[in-house]
Amino acid sequence: MSVRQPGARLRVAIVGGGITGLSAAYYLQEANRAQALDIEVTLLEKRDRWGGKIVTEEVATEGAQPFVIEGGPDSFITQKPWAYQLAQQLGMEDRFLPTNDDRRQVFVLNNGRPMPLPDGVMLIVPTRFTPFALSPLISPLGKVRMAMDLFIPARKDDGDETLAEFVTRRLGSEALDKIAEPLMSGIYNAEAEKQSLMATFPRFRTIEKRHGSLIRGMLAARSARAQRPKDGNGPPSIFVSFRRGMAELVQELESRLRADCRLGVAVQRIERNAGAYALALSDGRQLQADAIVLAVPSYVAANLVRPLSPTVATELDKIRYVSTGTITLAFRAEDVANLIEGFGLVIPRSEKRAINAVTLTTTKFDERAPQDHVLVRVFFGGSRSPQTLELDDASLLTVVRSELKQLLNVEATPLFHRIYRWRRANPQYDVGHLNRVAAIEAAMPEHVYVTGSPYRGIGIPDCVYQAEKTVQTLLQNKNVSLTHPVSSV
Repeated sequence: MSVRQPGARLRVAIVGGGITGLSAAYYLQEANRAQALDIEVTLLEKRDRWGGKIVTEEVATEGAQPFVIEGGPDSFITQKPWAYQLAQQLGMEDRFLPTNDDRRQVFVLNNGRPMPLPDGVMLIVPTRFTPFALSPLISPLGKVRMAMDLFIPARKDDGDETLAEFVTRRLGSEALDKIAEPLMSGIYNAEAEKQSLMATFPRFRTIEKRHGSLIRGMLAARSARAQRPKDGNGPPSIFVSFRRGMAELVQELESRLRADCRLGVAVQRIERNAGAYALALSDGRQLQADAIVLAVPSYVAANLVRPLSPTVATELDKIRYVSTGTITLAFRAEDVANLIEGFGLVIPRSEKRAINAVTLTTTKFDERAPQDHVLVRVFFGGSRSPQTLELDDASLLTVVRSELKQLLNVEATPLFHRIYRWRRANPQYDVGHLNRVAAIEAAMPEHVYVTGSPYRGIGIPDCVYQAEKTVQTLLQNKNVSLTHPVSSV
């Protein structure tokens, strides 16, 4: 491939208009503006809307407050700062919506009954003795086994293992079943027996190596947090959304972009062309690019890369995916007066239910429904309840209402419901995932990049971060000096 000549225009094609592709386009635009570069960006999305799995629906009512329903993620975590920083750069601070932390309580289904997760459990580790000792969630023998974490020698290497292997080794099988599997694997819609620890929760290995024990490490973290001064300038809560839903972030990014943004246009193939690339588009046109960012599912990237590098395509195809779905139901508050008081219910796989988890949206967030109404969001599919995903809409509603009746005493007929199905949308980070990703990145055709949820983090902050790092790498590889980085990350 030819080396970019100083002062020459740099043509970048970004394939995929989800949060990763939008962020990459934004960061390229910011680099262009800050350094007076000559970068031509084309953003291509085959669907008729931007945002990927971020989709917000408003259901109007007679009052001022509509129902706000999320089809995909309902918030982002601020402990990973990148999405929060991006929103700040976009001037969205006055639109942040924090969680109602005074009502924060997570329940775990235990033998068919919701039980509160004991106070002081951080991730999967108890940090307060009395609430944990009195909780019926874990048996007496299970509690003794978890306490053995204080005495079990730490693993010192950086080799990968499954989440199940790690939790069983440190805390025992009951902790895996009742806490780690529904909480940690639930985030990734993954199977704990396949889920890579180093790709999903590397912090656990870091804590183990540094403190010799998860319990000691979490106690140290809790103590450090308590001593840290609060200046009032940080995020309003650990998880944050926006007042009109997560789609606000997509809409703000879209409104800021001055790139050539094309909806309803797919890339059919990529060919090398005179030191650059030619992208054949579904509208019959051809796009010339000096660099390409593939912010699409890995199996889509595999099909596009295959003519350029069959070996890379084979590795991309090895990243597994599962399909998931959500159904949100609206009720009058008076009709569901006996709901549990908390953010929601997680369901261990061992309970063998047709659903995976329940979020009480209107407890977790304000401004999600008119006064005296409730939104309940149910998760299904993945590796834990794939049969539920295949039901037709009417059958799905019947099954979900039956589950809510049995588990949460919800017998009322919903005012309405909304179903979202996400086919092959959740990448699985199996053991060895990071090594595979590193090999893919090292073998990619020159000036072609893969980035986003299939690779180094599935959450919105992870995708924003990967987009920024990809832009930085792209510009450096194209001999563009980044004397002023795109951001402080």
